[in-house]
Amino acid sequence: MNSFKKILLGDQGLVVIFVIAFAIVSLLVPNFLSERNMLGLLQSVVTIGIVACTMMFCLASRDFDLSVGSIVAFAGMIAVMVSNATGSILIGIAGALVAGSLVGFFNGVVIAHFRINALITTLATMQIVRGFALIVSDGRAVGINDPNFYQLALSRFLTIPTPIWVMAILFVIFGFVLNRTVFGKNTLAIGGNPEASRLAGVNVARMRIWIFTLQGLVCAIAGILLASRITSGQPNAANGLELSVISACVLGGVSLAGGRAAMMGVIVGVMIMGIAENVMNLLNIQAFYQYVVRGVILLLAVLLDNLRSAAARGKS
Repeated sequence: MNSFKKILLGDQGLVVIFVIAFAIVSLLVPNFLSERNMLGLLQSVVTIGIVACTMMFCLASRDFDLSVGSIVAFAGMIAVMVSNATGSILIGIAGALVAGSLVGFFNGVVIAHFRINALITTLATMQIVRGFALIVSDGRAVGINDPNFYQLALSRFLTIPTPIWVMAILFVIFGFVLNRTVFGKNTLAIGGNPEASRLAGVNVARMRIWIFTLQGLVCAIAGILLASRITSGQPNAANGLELSVISACVLGGVSLAGGRAAMMGVIVGVMIMGIAENVMNLLNIQAFYQYVVRGVILLLAVLLDNLRSAAARGKS
């Protein structure tokens, strides 16, 4: 029992458990390992995976961002509407990236300079941004005029859909940023002790603004790809995304208390979320049960985080 607990709470514990669970599911669930299902599984976690890349930094710095789902929907709407209005997909993409970054920048400024709790700030912007998406679209889906917009999600490279490549590239980029740059080290330092970081010369306010701005930018990328995949700008898209992303990050070892994060853990957490949903679809389990499963996963993620934190305190 103690050895299992050590594996579970260790740095590579989640990876070991994931490999075991993956093997069991592969043996018990028909068609799970088929190429079509594997690609479908990866595509289903693209939005969660992309947004988790920067949610990891928010959580590691002791902050939250509950507005990510709204930003994804809003950026998708902007991309489609600007593309339709200008006749240029590139301008539409640029408009969405700017819009997402501005929302993230706003969150960062309010949190860093006005010292309003991140939970409250992003809860407010979640409502505001979702409201803007509904207002500009009059509450209806906006169709895409240029069929080339669909190719953002439908195109493939080496037989693998482009959105999966985008997710993989962002995993590599932000994994490098976390582990190999001053920005990543400062993020973890702020999460460990914000006041000590400030005294050590880290500009905590500027770091928080950058983290939330990056979060908005990455949400915009996810929103553009999602709009392309669902072939329209949907003001109600990505509802509840924030809970799935936070669950994936915490399940992957990112501490809610800040100061601890690992990209490999986040990737595994994202895949666990995707596999749970994929298995239920393959077994024809009603979609309503997915809400229950997500809630259970979130509770388990928080429980694991508490156990890891207690173990870390025990070692120190």
